[in-house]
Amino acid sequence: MFTLVATPALAGPREKAQVRTLVLSEHPDDAAHRIHVAGQIVTVLRFEQPCDPLKTKLLGWEGRFEPLVVEGKRVVVEPLRALAADESIPLLVTLADGTELSFLLRPPVEEWGRADQQVDVFKDRESYQALVSVLARTLKAKNALEEENARLREEETSADHALASLLVSGAEAQTPFRLIKSWEAVDADSELSMKLYSGKGKAAVTIAVRNQSEDRPWRTVRAKLSSLKSQDPRTVAVRSEHALLTAGQSGTFAFVVDRSAFLDAKGHLETLMLEIYRYDGLRHGYVVLDPRLVRE
Repeated sequence: MFTLVATPALAGPREKAQVRTLVLSEHPDDAAHRIHVAGQIVTVLRFEQPCDPLKTKLLGWEGRFEPLVVEGKRVVVEPLRALAADESIPLLVTLADGTELSFLLRPPVEEWGRADQQVDVFKDRESYQALVSVLARTLKAKNALEEENARLREEETSADHALASLLVSGAEAQTPFRLIKSWEAVDADSELSMKLYSGKGKAAVTIAVRNQSEDRPWRTVRAKLSSLKSQDPRTVAVRSEHALLTAGQSGTFAFVVDRSAFLDAKGHLETLMLEIYRYDGLRHGYVVLDPRLVRE
């Protein structure tokens, strides 16, 4: 009926590609520009002109990165493992005209928690390509803000989000759910206590997490619900007790699924899969939801 694998070593699909525009003239005082990289994830730097492969190099990278790839206007870096919070690896890129550009490879910033997958680097924001890239970045941010505002307005009146809030607060007795199963799991970074619920026309999952890392916050950035058979996306209501968990902190995440999400295009009930992704893009776990969980 249900399965949950709680292990960050189980890699799922990467987050949607993160493309960032870096205009050097906007940061004239920066001696080295920061690039955020993650273990076993490729980051590509794209420049306006070809790079000199003989004069483009990582400094002090031994044992930390795959060999640097310099091809045309692109420089490709790939850490073998995640960098520690205090690690900074210098990268020197030399362009075909002799211009030297300095970068610092750093772990992702916890506030947004994602590595750079592609960084478009421009020397001057007045160039045509820089203007196009900056415009695209601005429109993307505008669309994301509009989507977030629409989501928040919907959640204000959503019954499923209200139920998820009750579960997060520990008030499950005030919900229509019946506990079906509970179990625990432990990995290198966290202790997890999971519960699966059945309800009248709804199903729910809660995950209580204790962050065991000494220096890294724990955060779920995405919950994906889809048909196990067709992979079609479905709607799930999500509530969390905290935006992120600092070292030693505990918190609960709740997921509520309406019966309508279990219906395929022909109105037949089908099995769903709830996947949970961490800030670093790895799939932390998944739950297979049997349609029998949603009682009539």
